[in-house]
Amino acid sequence: MSTMKFCREWSLTPFSSSSSPLYTYIHTYIYIYRCIYTNNILYPKEDKEQKILLYACRNCDHQEVAENNCVYRNEIHHSVGERTQVLHDVAADPTLPRTKAVRCAQCNHGEAVFFQATARGEEGMTLFFVCCNPNCGHRWRD
Repeated sequence: MSTMKFCREWSLTPFSSSSSPLYTYIHTYIYIYRCIYTNNILYPKEDKEQKILLYACRNCDHQEVAENNCVYRNEIHHSVGERTQVLHDVAADPTLPRTKAVRCAQCNHGEAVFFQATARGEEGMTLFFVCCNPNCGHRWRD
């Protein structure tokens, strides 16, 4: 099987060290398999009788058994703040309810937007608060 390795894109990955940049760049690659007769791209094809994955040329009858059954892989890396899926401008959303019954622990502002959502890895709903101070934006749970 003839293969070619191409750099698909630069992807941003969170970097945890406070002394280094917030993001570091890493390569991700795509492997393109080529036909040994026509040099055209081999496409994934399922052999339903034998239940195996093949790579097949669309211009000739050449087929090769795939060494790996993975055709597509999508890796998603979330930072801790993204897991709650709270947008940075949620405090400016006029459709969300507001309360003056709580105070922000960081800036002591007396108004917050609140909403309910499911927290990842937890059962039931969680009450989230976002400080309405435009210079703060602190988020916390009840």
